[in-house]
Amino acid sequence: MVAPILNQRDLDFLLYEVFDAESLTQRSRYAEHSRETYDAAISTARAVAEKYFLPIRAKADANQPTFEQGKIKMMPEIKTAVDAVVKSGLGSARADFELGGMQLPGIVTSCVEAWLTAAGSTLLGYISLSAANANLIDAYGSEDQKKKWVLPIRRGKFAGTMAMSEPNAGSGLADLTSSAEKQSDGSYHIVGNKIWISGGDHELNENIVHLVLARVKGAPLGIKGISLFIVPKFLVNEDGTLGERNDVALAGLFHKMGGRGHTSTALNFGEQGGAEGYLVGEENKGLMYMFHMMNEARIMVGFSGAVNALAGYQYSLDYAKDRPQGRLPSCKDPLTPPVKIIEHADVKRMLLAQKSYAEAGFALCMFGTQLADDINTAVSEQRRQYAALLLDTLIPIIKTWPSEYGCKANSMAIQVLGGAGYVNEHPVEMFYRNNRLNPIHEGTTGIQSLDLLGRKVVIQQGAGLTAVVAEIKLTIDLAANSNRLNDFSIQLEQAVEVLLATTDHLTKGMLEKDIDLALANSVKYLDLFGNTVIAWIWLKLGVAADDGLANTAHQSEQHFYRGKLQAMQYFYRFELPEIYPWAELLSCLDATTNEMRPEWF
Repeated sequence: MVAPILNQRDLDFLLYEVFDAESLTQRSRYAEHSRETYDAAISTARAVAEKYFLPIRAKADANQPTFEQGKIKMMPEIKTAVDAVVKSGLGSARADFELGGMQLPGIVTSCVEAWLTAAGSTLLGYISLSAANANLIDAYGSEDQKKKWVLPIRRGKFAGTMAMSEPNAGSGLADLTSSAEKQSDGSYHIVGNKIWISGGDHELNENIVHLVLARVKGAPLGIKGISLFIVPKFLVNEDGTLGERNDVALAGLFHKMGGRGHTSTALNFGEQGGAEGYLVGEENKGLMYMFHMMNEARIMVGFSGAVNALAGYQYSLDYAKDRPQGRLPSCKDPLTPPVKIIEHADVKRMLLAQKSYAEAGFALCMFGTQLADDINTAVSEQRRQYAALLLDTLIPIIKTWPSEYGCKANSMAIQVLGGAGYVNEHPVEMFYRNNRLNPIHEGTTGIQSLDLLGRKVVIQQGAGLTAVVAEIKLTIDLAANSNRLNDFSIQLEQAVEVLLATTDHLTKGMLEKDIDLALANSVKYLDLFGNTVIAWIWLKLGVAADDGLANTAHQSEQHFYRGKLQAMQYFYRFELPEIYPWAELLSCLDATTNEMRPEWF
């Protein structure tokens, strides 16, 4: 029997019992939808995942794309699978009806994409990055640009990328050297080298639309002088047909430890004098525009971390239920049959840890997706601005926590399988390798921690942190009314107090002492903030599970809800208490890392 990819009951719980996705049909954009249309889209995704992606998952991992005679060569089944997503309409699940999309809420497409990601690894990246590219152009491009580039991307004819990193400027975008020179016809000639471009070249689509950061000649140095350009692989004629090849050359492929079916490329722009590009919006505002796609991509990264963790958890859970090995310590009779390993306490511990990381990480990403949707579709302008503030503050945690703890979950999945875990006859080692990319993608954990502490919690006089705490306290108040949850609500309230006090110590340290010293241990601050947020997410899930348990007599449903509450208890007893030594270290502005000198290593 094949192990399950995901547990649909878990997705239904989050979608309908925790986040009440049905209520979104009251918004005009989603008025034509219902729970039935949501479920139909998710069922379609599951069918596509099982038919097209799951059978090729191991093969795509074992057969990376190659660079031959100037072109990408990959196994043909990848195109078949990607085309199946496009033909089903799932590639534009969030897009407008008139663009061929399903116009689904983002929180529903999270469940759609979960099936495709769990079954297809990073192959879905060809589609999801293209959608994010189109979303950016739709938000900031001209009407002509929307017609020329967005429509073909939505319909699957064109693909899209984001091209930021350079050989000497990765996270330090202020130092990028790619240049742009305006031409008499209003276009620009782009010259520069970009690396780590996911989906940067392939033969899956007719054309690839690169969104490229470059500096117009004469622009200010630093991030204030960066502009954003549409630079296609092939030029496009006025009638929409493809023209000649643009001056964009594939310089090489990178071969990653995971996500092997998704190309990672080095691209040279302007080897023959200049690639033709088209300015998005205004000059020198490119980084602000690109953050639209970067933030969407950061949610994708966190989402990928959580889904890989969910997939690894499901596989190891299935294995543990079926694998006999050993006897409980209380059993002294060697003639008794071995028990299934799920009976052993340490295996339960590892499964509980995976469950607590994966399910809460995925729920956090769903919450972030809902906030992104609220920014555009919430009824009141006040709610839209509030959602933007919340999301901006939480983005570093949404990106980082599921990425880091997703890797921990996958490591435990390997451990549950024992010797079977590290061989590629089982997929859990692949989930780990795929997931290990995510703490680096779209800004490393260290970069995200600097963004959180150095910017997000201090801008607007700490309004973002205040908003997050207000949301947490709403859940605490709900939980306080339950005998089963009251103790957890008290623990979370204490954790919030520690978070606020630690933030106060660090922000004063940045202002009054040494900003480098105050930020030296920012990753631990991100951990502290992240564990507090995940404890809040678990309490949200706990409230829903508590309600469900009180309103069902069905034994299988009771087991389901008790499993949620036990995973919440695990997180509160084993993970949340770690914030206290972290807070002590941070509040005293420990200088151990800051004082270390390169010559001492």
